[in-house]
Amino acid sequence: MKKFVLLAFFCAGLYLGLKWTHQFSPSSIRQPAEQTATSSTSIPQSEKRDYKKPSEQELKKRLTPQQYSCTQEAGTEPPFKNAYWDHKEDGIYVDIVSGEPLFSSLDKYDSGSGWPSFTKPIDTRHLKFKSDFKIGYERKEVLSSSAGSHLGHVFDDGPKEAGGLRYCINSASLKFIPLADMQKLGYGAYLFDFAKKKSWEVATFAGGCFWGVEDLLRKQSGVLETQVGYTGGDLKNATYEIVKLGKTGHAEAVQILFDPKKTSYEKLLTYFFKIHDPTTMNRQGNDVGTQYRSVVFYSSPEQKATFEKVKQRIEKSKAWKKPIVTQLQQLSDFWRAEDYHQSYLQKVPNGYTCHFERKIEF
Repeated sequence: MKKFVLLAFFCAGLYLGLKWTHQFSPSSIRQPAEQTATSSTSIPQSEKRDYKKPSEQELKKRLTPQQYSCTQEAGTEPPFKNAYWDHKEDGIYVDIVSGEPLFSSLDKYDSGSGWPSFTKPIDTRHLKFKSDFKIGYERKEVLSSSAGSHLGHVFDDGPKEAGGLRYCINSASLKFIPLADMQKLGYGAYLFDFAKKKSWEVATFAGGCFWGVEDLLRKQSGVLETQVGYTGGDLKNATYEIVKLGKTGHAEAVQILFDPKKTSYEKLLTYFFKIHDPTTMNRQGNDVGTQYRSVVFYSSPEQKATFEKVKQRIEKSKAWKKPIVTQLQQLSDFWRAEDYHQSYLQKVPNGYTCHFERKIEF
């Protein structure tokens, strides 16, 4: 039986030329929408780290005077004379104090202000907002959620096609994590957001407890990253405690980010049909329920056609003696599972799994 181990100083006030003379009132600024499941890196609201902020003395030792001033004293660095105002490398920006993911290079743009500007955060739940009256009128201050680091301010003069917001942020409050280092530094989940830009692809499979499916697929050549979550049903903000009841329509699923230059969707799909039993309805091993059904979630006509092709080939081979009952369903919202489920069998090598590779060919 599956073992449930549930254990800127004036960032906004200093404007260049007439473009920057308009004063924005936070009451007129739309509150940024909460992260939705269409972003594959949406982290559950329940996933809160037990972060303990270092003491003032420790922070003064670890941070530069500019970093300390910006994050702890709501200071502002000079425009155009800071690390990231014109930085264009792919990657993410995290809180210099806590390492909490805050912004992505995908949402960075040149606002002309001289400070790093973003149209949106990675996830608004990683931020806190409060009114700031320090320069005589009300602005909306932006702080990191975990450490309460002052980051800058948000205004409503951003690109309208990207939501209309401008997050004006101090470079000194940020640490940049290059794309190439994201996985090894623990930010691999955010690689999914770069799939389109890097011409990577994503496959989504479900076939029983997602621990075992993920563990086997993540080891395949060409796979860049994996994540487990819930999809297939209508319930929003799905969590394990609700999905495990088997009444949401969601399945425990695995998303596989892969480089099509090194492997293919067809190859990964074929392997998926070897590591679980596609002939049992709503069951894998000792795990029973609709959340454990065999289903392939397609995100393009090409993936749909590949499923039909592979399924026909498997049925023709008779490698599986019983009929294939694997469902085909268009991918909708994917709700990333709680952190303790991610890469579970890497954390607990002897943990529960009912998945293994069958020595069959088709």
